Amino acid sequence: MVKYNKENLVQVAVKGEISPAVLGSGYKVKHDGEPFILPGVGGITYNVKIGDRVMSWAGDHVEPGVSIKINNKEPKGANNALNILSCIGNKAKVVSGDAKGAEGYVTGKHGGIEHVLVYFPDEVLHKLTIGDKIQIKAWGQGLTINDLPDIKVMNLSPELFEKMPLDIKEGRLQVPVVATIPPYLMGSGLGSYTASRGDYDLTTADIDVLKEYGLDKLRFGDIVALKDTDNRYGRCYRQGAISIGVVVHSNCLKAGHGPGITTIFTAVSDMIKPVIDTKANIANYLNIRSL
Repeated sequence: MVKYNKENLVQVAVKGEISPAVLGSGYKVKHDGEPFILPGVGGITYNVKIGDRVMSWAGDHVEPGVSIKINNKEPKGANNALNILSCIGNKAKVVSGDAKGAEGYVTGKHGGIEHVLVYFPDEVLHKLTIGDKIQIKAWGQGLTINDLPDIKVMNLSPELFEKMPLDIKEGRLQVPVVATIPPYLMGSGLGSYTASRGDYDLTTADIDVLKEYGLDKLRFGDIVALKDTDNRYGRCYRQGAISIGVVVHSNCLKAGHGPGITTIFTAVSDMIKPVIDTKANIANYLNIRSL
């Protein structure tokens, strides 16, 4: 196993409640000018799951599983803590309602609306209701790799880190990915001041380019490499840099949008080597389902 500073990572409880589904008051407009009204963010999404294809749904920014957020009665900064400190693979527990005591996993973080996305098994989903409270044992921010401290790790739990088939060879971190994305396809979320919250989007207006890179077949939970992207202190283009992320929400129809990607590794040199592996999905690593 790749050695890291596990004993120094702080575990802290953060809590949110299941957010209602959210829609605008009218039509949105696709990148080709066609208006649409479709399901989007928030709520409990019963039939969209980690491991499903992201491009096939009649929806826009659909979040698989359960979407949680802090309500407005909580102290200022509480939702920042929920979204930033929660890491993919952290354990989540239902602490109110009919499903109290049930456990799941954080599977992603969505910017803009600032939701944390959580997987629960089907038998739990059908007991949940809007407003139920979910507590997360948040830890992972601050994780560093002992032999490669210049690789910035973020949004990645120790639980998931230890289950990923990572290796270090010739001074480079070998990371399994399903695909590599060129920088010119990254859109909404560029320029943000931090990649330790939320996500940013693969743009999907050009289907021929997506097919060229095998991106038309992406799934929720897929791990991907972002070429020439520096996510250390925000999200920007930098030649020779590389970032690794997890696909967290569905395709989007607005210009400059598409499947969301939450960053887990980034470096400005060639210290990270993506290795193509069709099984590189958090559903496999967390034993959610076999793909």
